[in-house]
Parts: sequence; structure tokens; C-alpha cells
Amino acid sequence: MTTPPPALLIAGHGTRDDAGAEAFRDFVRELGRRHPELPVAGGFIELSPPPLGEAVAELVERGVRRFAAVPLMLVSAGHAKGDIPAALAREKERHPGISYTYGRPLGPHPSLLGVLERRLEEVLDGVDRSEVTVLLVGRGSTDPDANAEVFKAARLLWEGRGYAAVETAFVSLAAPDVPSGLERCARLGARRIVVLPYFLFTGILPDRVRKQTEEWAAAHPELDVRSADVIGPEPELLDLVMERYEEAVKGDLRMNCDSCVYRIALPGFEDKVGLPQQPHFHPDDDGDHHHGHHHHGHGHAHAH
Repeated sequence: MTTPPPALLIAGHGTRDDAGAEAFRDFVRELGRRHPELPVAGGFIELSPPPLGEAVAELVERGVRRFAAVPLMLVSAGHAKGDIPAALAREKERHPGISYTYGRPLGPHPSLLGVLERRLEEVLDGVDRSEVTVLLVGRGSTDPDANAEVFKAARLLWEGRGYAAVETAFVSLAAPDVPSGLERCARLGARRIVVLPYFLFTGILPDRVRKQTEEWAAAHPELDVRSADVIGPEPELLDLVMERYEEAVKGDLRMNCDSCVYRIALPGFEDKVGLPQQPHFHPDDDGDHHHGHHHHGHGHAHAH
């Protein structure tokens, strides 16, 4: 008898917004429909039902002993780094005999950057990109590393796509806030600004981003300021969650290969994919040089 594949557990932030919570639950149901071979369940860390523990109990009732947990989050902040691992450890105590692996957060994966680009195009409606400054607005965290991830996403969105600039702001807990971010764009000479929420689903925080954008725009009628939509339950997001599941199951948790020009065709850098790599020689390195002169495939010289 073949061993069944590990189940998929989706871990969400939680939101006080009913539509946002329902969007998450819908997304989990859709994943289950697409993958009938897998038991799929999802739960929240806080604020909305069902709690993560209930999702684990549901899987255990269905006979699951092994699962892979994927955080449905764009950046690795306190929830992904601490709350979810702690919750999973607690569930292991509650259900002796279960085992799990833990996947990585979703962003800034090229397929999600593609969706963000689509969201921008929807509101630009043919405006020349070179005239457009994008303000990417993240959730915001007390974790500097998490905030830095949003800046990384902004830079990757800018690379090769032809926008005048992509600036970054946050809706909570971190500076610059949305009005400050818009002010910065204006001071840098932007005449057309699109505010792009770096959020998966609708909710209180994306609504706040839109409202603050509208208020600022009303006070600056000389500028063209538009709001784009959240990422939403796009096919790319469904596929990416499965990619994170596969990584977790195989134990193939790579560093930053998602956005590595030698692995992924990024706009304007397509010619770099698959290029052989050579180590650099440091002038102060008296080591044995002749080892490094053959070409290595990517992954040897670059320690991913």
C-alpha cells in the first residue's frame, strides 16, 4: 500500500473583515477542489474562525498523520516566524503521532509580481509606464526584516518593467505611512501615482490604504492618483501555494532562488537564465586557484 501524500494545512493571519475571512475560506475550498488527492484544511492565527487548531483537528479526524503547513502570507513577520510554529508545536502535543513540515511565505515570487503588474495595468488603462510612479503599500511590522521584504518586492517589481519608480510605504506599525509615501512620490516629481496594496485579499487594512489614498488625492487635485486592487485568489496564487507545499514536503527550502536571475526569467534579464557560474577569486586568497576554473552550474558558486 502506498503512503498517502502529506495533507496541506493553510495558515492565515486572520482579519476582522468578514469578506476578507470568507475570501481565505473560499481560497482553501478552491485548493481542495483542485487537488482531490490531498486533504486540505485552513485556519487562522487570530481574529477570525476557524482557528488553526480546528483545521488541524479536522485533518486528524480525516485520518491524517502527516501534513505540510504553508503560511498564506506575503512576508515572514512575527506570525510566520513565531506564532504559526508555536501553534503547530502546540497541536503536536494535542495530537501525539502527527508530524509536519513548515513551508515558507509566498512573496516576492515572480508569478505574484506578474499579478501585481496586471493590477497596475487595470488602472493605468494605457498610460505610458514611464510616466507612472507606483507606491507599493505593505502591511507593516515591528520586524525590520519583514519590512525589508516589502522593499525587496518593490525593487523586483520595478526591475525591467519600465515604471518611472516604485516606492514603498506601510499601512501600520512602520514608517513611512501612506500619506508620507505619497508625499515622497510627489517630492520626487511624480505626476501620476498608482497606489498598489501588497495584500492577498480584501480586508480592513487594504480598505484603509484606499481610503487614505483617496483623502490624500482629494487634497492634491493637480496629481493623478489611482488605487489598484489587492492580489486576490488568482490562479498564480493557487499554483504558488502548491509550489510551497511541494518544497515543504521535499524539504527543498531554498534561499532566494525565486527571484534569482540565473533561475527565473525576470523582465529584461531573460538572457541570464542558466548561465554557468564561476567563482570570484579574492586577491588576498592564497588558496589553490586551479580548482575553480571550470564552469559550474548555478547553485555551486552561489550558496543558495
